[in-house]
Amino acid sequence: MTATDRATRPGGRTARVRSEVLAAVEAELAEHGYDGLTIDAVAARSGVHRTTVYRRWKTVAGLLVDLLRAGADDSWEPADTGSLEGDLIAVNREVHAALTARPSITQAVIAASFRTPEAAEALTRFWVDRYERTAVVVRRAVARGEIPAGTDAHQLLLTATGPVYHQLVLLRRPMSRSVADQHARVAAKSLCGA
Repeated sequence: MTATDRATRPGGRTARVRSEVLAAVEAELAEHGYDGLTIDAVAARSGVHRTTVYRRWKTVAGLLVDLLRAGADDSWEPADTGSLEGDLIAVNREVHAALTARPSITQAVIAASFRTPEAAEALTRFWVDRYERTAVVVRRAVARGEIPAGTDAHQLLLTATGPVYHQLVLLRRPMSRSVADQHARVAAKSLCGA
């Protein structure tokens, strides 16, 4: 195998090592929080030698930043239910599920992002990417004639999802999925007039 073959080969050892290490970071972070996240624990859990983890990621912050970067590498997109209300409900259900999972990697990553500037910047880039991807919900609704062209997608998404984050992350109070659905309905109706 030539160097060119190795460079163009999808996956391979490097991709496998990254996947194993990031899965271990996710699990350790969810179980122990940022203060309990160590390179040694990640190495032990992933089965990747600690010198490899130190060489590639260097610090715990480096592990967290790469975990957030990996989130932007996925193919996630919001469900197309055929209506703005349905699409917003689907988005809120995903948010609700991520924030109420026990342990919640989403909540752990949000908390950890306040610990280093690098992690905070990586989390901001992650959210920008997610909001950009989710804006398709608004474009589809405009194309269906449900809402006016020029609708501010970011504002609509904040209106739908903001209360879920506020209740579950900031106030740390429970919220049922049906209440999360209702916030999506309110956001949709604010534009649809229904």
